[in-house]
Amino acid sequence: MTHLFAHINKLIALSIQNELITPRDTIYVRNRLLALFNEEEYEETELASGDLYETLEHLATLAVQKGLIEDSLYAKDIFTSTLMDTFLPLPSLIEEKFFKAYEKSPQAATNYFYKLSQAANYIKMSRIAKNVFFKANSPYGAIDITINLSKPEKDPKEIARLKTAPPNKYPSCLLCIENEGYAGTIKLPDRANHRTIGLTINKRNWRLQYSPYLYYNEHCILLSETHEPMKLSKDSFYNLLGFVKQFPHYFIGSNADLPIVGGSILAHEHYQGGCYKFPIHHATTLWEFQMKGFPDVTCKVLNWPLSTIELSSPHLEAVAEATDAIYQKWMYYSDEEADILSHTEDVRHNTITPIAEQCDGNYVMKVVLRNNRTSPEHPLGIFHPHSDVQHIKKENIGLIEVMGLAILPGRLLEELEVIKNELKGEAVTVADHHLTWVEELKKTYSSNEDLDLFMQNALGAKFSRVLEDAGVFKLTEVGLIHFKHFIETL
Repeated sequence: MTHLFAHINKLIALSIQNELITPRDTIYVRNRLLALFNEEEYEETELASGDLYETLEHLATLAVQKGLIEDSLYAKDIFTSTLMDTFLPLPSLIEEKFFKAYEKSPQAATNYFYKLSQAANYIKMSRIAKNVFFKANSPYGAIDITINLSKPEKDPKEIARLKTAPPNKYPSCLLCIENEGYAGTIKLPDRANHRTIGLTINKRNWRLQYSPYLYYNEHCILLSETHEPMKLSKDSFYNLLGFVKQFPHYFIGSNADLPIVGGSILAHEHYQGGCYKFPIHHATTLWEFQMKGFPDVTCKVLNWPLSTIELSSPHLEAVAEATDAIYQKWMYYSDEEADILSHTEDVRHNTITPIAEQCDGNYVMKVVLRNNRTSPEHPLGIFHPHSDVQHIKKENIGLIEVMGLAILPGRLLEELEVIKNELKGEAVTVADHHLTWVEELKKTYSSNEDLDLFMQNALGAKFSRVLEDAGVFKLTEVGLIHFKHFIETL
């Protein structure tokens, strides 16, 4: 078992280095780890080599060899998260350190919690590093493209077991506070090393955590302590602005609260934020206007493919109330010539995607107008990626995509390589859903161009179209006239 002891000692050394524990904790932590491996003896040995992720992988493999766990990805993840939980304080102690750091600055507090979430391998940086990320040109400035490779594919045996596994009743969903410290199952991910920070915002209790998938820098989630469905209201806007009041270095936004235009989890009220400037944050202004009753709020229409109004004021309440005034007006606004109907009988179609931040001493809210109506021509949504771009992006356009970051499926990486080979004249088989696109690319590609850059910009052009399809008022002469008609109602 010398090999096991070497890796245990390496994990302890790495955790001291990452400031999860101190040298004083070594013997205690070692004994707890030995217990997880059913080991009653220990011999001093040299440290094994490897980083945190390699060390955990070695320890998971040894657990399989000892018959402690089955040889599957989910079982290894559950086991390694349990190992890392050994190094973590109770949630109350982590909160105490967080708020002690907050006394120095809000940024010091989030730096502490972000570093801890990575050091504990709750945020699995080794997997996230596999994602492909680049910027592409667009008529709206540079936009962000990521091809998501961080979620490993399940093997056929796991998929088969998933189909027959009984549904989980506890926790109620992936965001519920009961996930903190939850071991995990084949259906629910490992959360033994998961911690949250309790916050009070707008007289309600919330939890702050980081996303384990980390689509951008310091990708955080603010979630309600109660399991209630997403529903936008005036309170939502006070919640968002209240958060950036406490954490002025972060932005935060909400998915829309309706299917098609909403995010993937509408069953639990939550928002997403972080320390990152998205393409929408760099959008230029088309024109300014003044809202009735809000003399100290600066109002702009942005040059952005999704119809976006930006509100700015030194006064939090003014921005929250102005946002709600737009929301209330938009909920019942129809323009048949622009294909916008607010309701079909009693079914509502209009909502918004709000995004809050602080900038130059002002509270800023970007209000993105959304509509989820479908039609025979567009059964997935009139303001949803249309059929000719669904070979790139078919899923809902949620908050992250609205802000200009494309999260594209991992399958695309291999498919793009095939397309590049086709453009180079090699004999390959292009996926059927890309054939029309490839014929279009052949008309514009020149062999003396940088092929990788050409494909990146071609992908960016497709994502620009995805965003344009989701825009309720198109950025055309006619579309802007319709947009101005709505602005006049404000």
